[in-house]
Amino acid sequence: MGAVLFWLAGSGPLHAQTVTVGPDSARVTTQAAPDSSRRTERLLGMRVTRPQKAALLALVLPGAGQIYNRRYWKLPLVYGAVGGTGYGLYFYQKAFREYREGKEEYARLLRDNPNATLSQLSGPRVKLETSAANLQSGLVQYRRYRDTFIAYTALAYGITILDALVDAHLRDFDISDDLGLRLDPALLPTSSPVPGTGLALTFYVK
Repeated sequence: MGAVLFWLAGSGPLHAQTVTVGPDSARVTTQAAPDSSRRTERLLGMRVTRPQKAALLALVLPGAGQIYNRRYWKLPLVYGAVGGTGYGLYFYQKAFREYREGKEEYARLLRDNPNATLSQLSGPRVKLETSAANLQSGLVQYRRYRDTFIAYTALAYGITILDALVDAHLRDFDISDDLGLRLDPALLPTSSPVPGTGLALTFYVK
């Protein structure tokens, strides 16, 4: 049949593949845009690829990766997701701490005065409870909500980082109509002085 030869351009914009198979053979050439995952840029003195840089920026500051990718329209979504879950985490963590400290405060009050009531507590929520059982129930409930919003916040934060990473990878991906496939006659080198005949199949990518 013949030999199969692969050739890749090192630094130019051309990515080509050549296949030669005897005198009646075909040559396939592919031209593609540079892969964004191979381009390198500087970040704090380090050389990183564009997707890596976008992910690191998003990790350091929510929305920074989207700004780097010039996807400004995503910023309201990023800050809405991270800000909303972050506020929920703050709210339930604050309520959990109030019930935990209220339970400890109530135990101290009972040691000094067995007739102490929950209305003597300093927290705005715990002083409205009607029994120690309700105080314990609120503590468990707010702790569960707090833990849930820790997971929500981590998930939202991770999605923003993943979005920046994927966007940077697809930044040079061409989905336009400027894609083409052409079949042309071609002369192929052979071991003899007479070149062989074949077909050149060229796939153009913008």
